[in-house]
Amino acid sequence: MATPPPSWAPTGASSPLDDKLGIEIVDFDPDRLVATMPVEGNQQPFGVLHGGATCALVETIGSWAAMLGVGPERRAVGIELNASYLRSATSGVVTAVCTPVRRGRTLATFLVEVRDEEERITASARLTCAIVPT
Repeated sequence: MATPPPSWAPTGASSPLDDKLGIEIVDFDPDRLVATMPVEGNQQPFGVLHGGATCALVETIGSWAAMLGVGPERRAVGIELNASYLRSATSGVVTAVCTPVRRGRTLATFLVEVRDEEERITASARLTCAIVPT
């Protein structure tokens, strides 16, 4: 892990859904968060990575990016997600990279690219989070 989670992050820094899907944040750099997720176990009936699993990966990494920007005093909740699926992933691990578009006082928007093990982009997404008091 290049950048560890902040000291105020919950132990393990993952949710029950993250655990079920195998999502793991591997770099907590607020300007370039990185997370991985296995394709195996997260496929649709036709053997390709399920779009809902991809969206959960995007929500996880984008929400963490927003939280890193506001700290423990406030919370970030996703309010809009737009995802485009560009290529099927059928095996291995996908990697999501999240970069900020804008971090404001009440809204934060991030771009997330998901790539397969051959560095081919499989999905591109934009997540907007509302920043709310705890």
